[in-house]
Amino acid sequence: MRAALFRKSVLSAAAALATSALLLTGCSAEGQEASDQPSSEESTQEESPGPDDSEGGEDEETEEPAEEVVLGFGDESDQVRELQARLEQLGHFVAQPTGFYGDVTLGAVSEYQREAGLEVSGTVYESTWAALTDETETPTEEELHPPQQVLGYGDNSEQVRELQARLKQLGHFDENPTGYYGDVTTAAVRAYQESAGIEATGTVFEPTWAALTDETETPTEEEMFPPVEIPDVEPAQDLDERCMTGRVLCVSKTSSTLSWVIDGEVRMTVDVRFGAAETPTREGEFEVYWKSRNHHSTLYDSPMPYAMFFDGGQAVHYSQDFAANGYNGASHGCVNVRDEAAIAQLFDAVHEGDKVVVYW
Repeated sequence: MRAALFRKSVLSAAAALATSALLLTGCSAEGQEASDQPSSEESTQEESPGPDDSEGGEDEETEEPAEEVVLGFGDESDQVRELQARLEQLGHFVAQPTGFYGDVTLGAVSEYQREAGLEVSGTVYESTWAALTDETETPTEEELHPPQQVLGYGDNSEQVRELQARLKQLGHFDENPTGYYGDVTTAAVRAYQESAGIEATGTVFEPTWAALTDETETPTEEEMFPPVEIPDVEPAQDLDERCMTGRVLCVSKTSSTLSWVIDGEVRMTVDVRFGAAETPTREGEFEVYWKSRNHHSTLYDSPMPYAMFFDGGQAVHYSQDFAANGYNGASHGCVNVRDEAAIAQLFDAVHEGDKVVVYW
């Protein structure tokens, strides 16, 4: 009896071990179902290359090598300058060639590629360079290195004052140097260029400046800054009575003067001119409602430095044309001052809200 029980126990234990072994071979370490794994011998046989695979096969596709980059963002060279000049010929590069491949060049290349039906990348690959050189001419030296602008309309500097003094030595600038490049200076530059056989643009590029400095002497301090006559102060008793109280820009059309008056005391008087018959300067009592030191008129596309607006678009401001041509011209309704040093001082003294009186 005991022997029979012992054999039954041993058989049960063996069955349990067999079941456990079966369960263990049915799951992977991560609890995933395991696929039938080949024996190590079968695996070795499957991985061994056959006789047809030893040469890598003859039917595999051969990959084309990547296209070579000729020029790209960040490059700086003479070839980049040539690229820019060629793009300029086609209207894709509107700046002057610099030799540096930056954002502007990248955009120009992209636009060219788009128009030419190439892949738009902004990078010059061999195909882009080949197409571009086929469509364009070899750039000239002037296209690669165009003359640089030295001075032009609207500039205000000591070098403009030197330009005016040099032009005055040759009889092309009749007024005292002001340092401001306006209509009068433009006309003087154009006259000089015509006399020197240079393209008459009215703008000073490198060839114009080189020719002018070769023909003239370095201006003296007195030529650059000639003595300025101090205007006489307008007698207070001759002013409109509205000018005698408070802080007032007192403008007389009769005497063509502007007096700066504080509590009846005249601090400064300057010559002024007014608008033409078609655009008269309005009379009346106003106040300064806005000051703009470097103002430029969008209506007339002209500079109005030291502008102090008092009625709509009418203002007291410096006029380079008045300084150069005197009373031969007229404003579009503003009160023009021709003494730049005086108007600069006046601009700093006057406050918004100060009174303006314009009268006959």
